[in-house]
Amino acid sequence: MSENSMTEKFPTINSTLSPDQLGQLIQEKYGLTDNTKCSIFRLAMNHLYIVHDGENKYVFRVYTHHWRTPLEIQEEVRLLNHLKGADRQIAFPIADQSNQFIQEIEAPEGTRFGVLFSYAKGIKTAKFSPKTSFLIGQALAKVHQSTENIELMRMSYNAQNLLKNPVLRTKEFYHQNSSEIEFLESLSDFLTLKMENADQQHMRYGAVHLDVWFDNLHIGDEKEVTFFDFDFCGNGYLCFDISYFLFQLFTTHLNEEEYQVKADSFIKGYETITEITPEEKKLLPFACLAIMNYYISVQCDRFEYWTNIFLNEDHLKRMVGNLKRWIAYHKIELK
Repeated sequence: MSENSMTEKFPTINSTLSPDQLGQLIQEKYGLTDNTKCSIFRLAMNHLYIVHDGENKYVFRVYTHHWRTPLEIQEEVRLLNHLKGADRQIAFPIADQSNQFIQEIEAPEGTRFGVLFSYAKGIKTAKFSPKTSFLIGQALAKVHQSTENIELMRMSYNAQNLLKNPVLRTKEFYHQNSSEIEFLESLSDFLTLKMENADQQHMRYGAVHLDVWFDNLHIGDEKEVTFFDFDFCGNGYLCFDISYFLFQLFTTHLNEEEYQVKADSFIKGYETITEITPEEKKLLPFACLAIMNYYISVQCDRFEYWTNIFLNEDHLKRMVGNLKRWIAYHKIELK
């Protein structure tokens, strides 16, 4: 072995930053105390660290390399600051002592970006009550009141970006024309027509979260709901968030009667704040299917950056199985 081969750094695509060193950086940048502790919380699509400074608690998100551009992160921060200013129930970004929200970190694979967020009060649970579902609906409606007509310099979630492009990427990843891929192709064509035929004049449009489900909200004392993880925020119909929440509620509740009670409660809570138009309600059974088609492709895209060893043919079958169960429940005929 040559001397150069031993001393040169081997190229990496996704490193894990030292929580101890990151804690020191955060302490210095944000003026925290010497008691600051940083620990790894989750290494997934992004890397999340929990930061403790005495009784104060934060989340530091480190975006994986080549995942989000500085502009995309700036726009996420801008949206969250807008929502914070409107007193909406969200985890918000925190500026450092130089009034900067985004940290640049030179990792072995290249520049990565980090943002410190407030910690959402409460706990994460998939088994909340119908009353809590009502409150989630109310909280989301208030967020939508503040995001309607807001335009972000980020992805617009339309038929091209949710359906047409993602199916091609998923098909390329799985390398074969399985029955699941054929189903997604047919579903994409069907949903494209549904989305393109929607009466846009009666559809509220603006900045959407696109990932509202139990994993991205905390519930405090069964009465306080706080949303977080706006990493997928972009432009789209506001009913996308409603539909996606209902789909995730459905997948986590095998008892369909229990699901329907909570779904009805969620919609009632939402409509105590603002109306869901008849045209939006027509799209609710279909919008989530388009979003899930997109997320299947995202998992394929980020395979090398995320240790998602579950991503195989069986996983695709489970994902498609959930789509088919929803389709059957809503008596959707794919024609």
